[in-house]
Amino acid sequence: MEMDRKKIMIVDDDHEFLDELNDLLEASGYEVVEVTDNSKVVATAAAEKPAIIVIDLKMSPKTGFQLSEEIRKTPPIEDTPIIAMSAYFTREEDRLLRQICGINTQVNKPFNPLDIIAAIERELDGEKEG
Repeated sequence: MEMDRKKIMIVDDDHEFLDELNDLLEASGYEVVEVTDNSKVVATAAAEKPAIIVIDLKMSPKTGFQLSEEIRKTPPIEDTPIIAMSAYFTREEDRLLRQICGINTQVNKPFNPLDIIAAIERELDGEKEG
């Protein structure tokens, strides 16, 4: 009998990175929904209702910040935890912007695979990070 696997939605326009992250999450026991076209993020999230959304911040035409704001205004996904990934937005003022956009946690790229798994586990357990 298979355990109830948590659904994680991962959003990044880097296909190679997305494939690697997908493999990591599936190997860790999660069901994964990948989105590379960020115009479909909100609709896909609303349809799939993931337990967590892991989103890259530096994308176009919409950034992860903009997408996070849209998610926060969209029932039934407005309360879904969002974990941001970024190699660029790591300064103190970026932390404030993440809070304004409703992002729960950030993992800086490049990251150790255990870092993203730990962040997901913390959010699933309901722990908040500063």
